[in-house]
Amino acid sequence: MFTPADVDALRGAQELVELGILSAERQAALVRTWGRSFARLADWQTSLLATVALESGADLDESTATLAAEVVPRVEALQSYVWRRHLVSASARRLADAEPTAGSPGSAAPLTVGFVDIVGYTSRSKSLTEHELVAWIETFENETTALVVARGGRIIKNIGDEVLYVADDPRAALDVALELCRRGSDEADPFPEVRAGLAHGVTVRRLGDVYGETVNIAARLTSAARPGSVLVDRGAYAALNGVDDDVEVHHPDFHFRLLRRLSVKGYSRLAAWVVRPRD
Repeated sequence: MFTPADVDALRGAQELVELGILSAERQAALVRTWGRSFARLADWQTSLLATVALESGADLDESTATLAAEVVPRVEALQSYVWRRHLVSASARRLADAEPTAGSPGSAAPLTVGFVDIVGYTSRSKSLTEHELVAWIETFENETTALVVARGGRIIKNIGDEVLYVADDPRAALDVALELCRRGSDEADPFPEVRAGLAHGVTVRRLGDVYGETVNIAARLTSAARPGSVLVDRGAYAALNGVDDDVEVHHPDFHFRLLRRLSVKGYSRLAAWVVRPRD
């Protein structure tokens, strides 16, 4: 049932525990995170191999086995390379934090959290073939990821028709949201119509994900935003305008319009502003 590779893996995990890197809680969390991430990756990779095998017209089992023997070592090397690059980037961000939380499985720091949601996803997906739906979603994810990274932000995760991202700079996060909404409102652009919500405040980062009230507020604002619009919370408004409260100010690049207090899940009177470029 088990192989020498399983024993080596168990020994490696035990060594991390002995080094003080993994506690029982962290070990369980790491297993869950690795399990979810690699299960999705493996499912996508095997589907890709099966598709290539079918397109070749050869025997499925034989072609898949041959492809796997040639492809798996190369994919494994690339995965290791990508992981190391992200490890360097994450380490640099951690070192840049003024006061990282020592000994904690998570850390809290001010961040701008953004959600971008495709408008009318359910109805549109019903009219598309499987191939068209995959291409549509991949266009959305690829273009969103490219823009977020170009502005210095980070994609946290894709949730079906929605993308969650964060940025240290509130202006960068807003630029992303406004540009995606602009593209979605352009009928000549194949990018789907979207809406967005931004919130700025202390955010808990743990195992590559983000948690806390800032994340919850950003999600609620997105669900309340109209197609093609961006809503921001009080924290983002203050950070973008350099003020400590919701006093009305004149921003040289953006127009902020205060809405009536929103009643959304978990918040009966949530302050929100619609943001548009002045030009």
